[in-house]
Amino acid sequence: MSLKALLRTKSIERLQSELGQEGQFRRVLGLWQLTAIGLGGLIGAGIFVLTGVVAATQAGPAVSLSFVIAGIASAAAALSYAEFAGMIPVAGSAYTYGYAALGELVAWVIGWDLLLEYALVVAVVSIGWSGYLQALLSQLGLTLPTWATGASGTGPGHVVDLAAMLGALAVAGLLTLRIEWSARFNAAMVLIKIAAVILVIAAGLPHVRAANWHPFMPYGFSGVVEGAAVVFFAVFGYDTLTTAAEEARDPQKQLPRAVLLSLAVSLTLYIAMSLVLTGIVRYDTLNSPAPVAAAFTAIGLPWVTFIVSAAAVAGIASVMLAFLLGCARIWFAMSRDGLLPAWFAHVHPRFRTPHRPTLIAGALTALVAGFFPIKEVAELVNIGTLSAFVIICVAVIVLRRTRPDVPRTFRTPLVPWIPLAGVGFSLWLLSKLPAVAWERFVIWMALGLLLYFSYGRRHSVLAKEEGARFKVKPVGETPSN
Repeated sequence: MSLKALLRTKSIERLQSELGQEGQFRRVLGLWQLTAIGLGGLIGAGIFVLTGVVAATQAGPAVSLSFVIAGIASAAAALSYAEFAGMIPVAGSAYTYGYAALGELVAWVIGWDLLLEYALVVAVVSIGWSGYLQALLSQLGLTLPTWATGASGTGPGHVVDLAAMLGALAVAGLLTLRIEWSARFNAAMVLIKIAAVILVIAAGLPHVRAANWHPFMPYGFSGVVEGAAVVFFAVFGYDTLTTAAEEARDPQKQLPRAVLLSLAVSLTLYIAMSLVLTGIVRYDTLNSPAPVAAAFTAIGLPWVTFIVSAAAVAGIASVMLAFLLGCARIWFAMSRDGLLPAWFAHVHPRFRTPHRPTLIAGALTALVAGFFPIKEVAELVNIGTLSAFVIICVAVIVLRRTRPDVPRTFRTPLVPWIPLAGVGFSLWLLSKLPAVAWERFVIWMALGLLLYFSYGRRHSVLAKEEGARFKVKPVGETPSN
């Protein structure tokens, strides 16, 4: 296969024409529902767990600066996402944008990357959701059998994390129904967890002691940067809303606004939460599975602990929903393009949702969440996300040069400087991730390339169209490679 074939692009005009195809998704989501999907992916385990753990082990009270650094990288990418979302409002997010700007092979790499990233997020978050649910049930005097409380190897007598499995399956089932039903559930969960975060900030402020912020950088600036590479897990998720582009009522206008609004709200809450949390107790006491709850128990506010635990159950469920929604729609888009079997590119005849990839992805993530004690997954997920951000930022620069004529409802400011800043920050954070995460990422990418060259390149819709044009060439004319 020639290099030209590997780099063939899907035209923007063709992608935009797919937006108007009838018989596909239900176009019912407005600005608030889209923003809520973004917030559903952004605010969850990160704000309830990572804030305290990173403060205790890497950044100290300067974890707020870790969020600022991670936020700069994320914001530069968000501006690039916003331009693409308004220009190519089609299901598939970064996969689709890469196909339009950088070619089929790059699109495959990023799509395969995102399938792993989103699925792992759902699996890991399901385990976190199970932990908070079990803690909440224990406060109510209810307990699960020991064998059902965790995967084998996570504790004595543990066999399976039953709650994690059931949670992932329940979210998959909900997502197969009408998208507006899922969106209403997600919006309600987002409101609950935002209210809980605001409660934590308001209840904690009177108990903040400036002495707890000294020393502000106990592990030095290098610890702040390493912390940023970890908390980056908490400041992406807005990209999940772009996968629902074909279900938005006015995607060209609403998607860019939803991307920027969801990131702005979540970053503000993260920074405020980290300052309050490290102000009410010493940073070195926050290394626990539920640091927010532990901190308020320590200062004698158990009622806040109960509310936070309940809100965490609701909030983390919305993260599961947002990322499983994104995983299924990227899978659908890749199948519609022929890079994966077309059997997955069908919507439910009644509910108009991509039910096949949704249910299969839900089942796979349930198995992983139930039977595998996953460690160091946040680093692996972050590699995938940061790699996607690099590609999106580069693609914005490329399309500004190759297709300046295409209308853009939102334009990333200061191109190429802001996209280049996004590339630089993302590469910097990538360099801070551990070698073992890179090893696992390379293995996954090798499997993906094997699948592409053995199946995807031959079944690609664009490849078949090129083959059809080849067959109708006039006799004696030799097509160029």
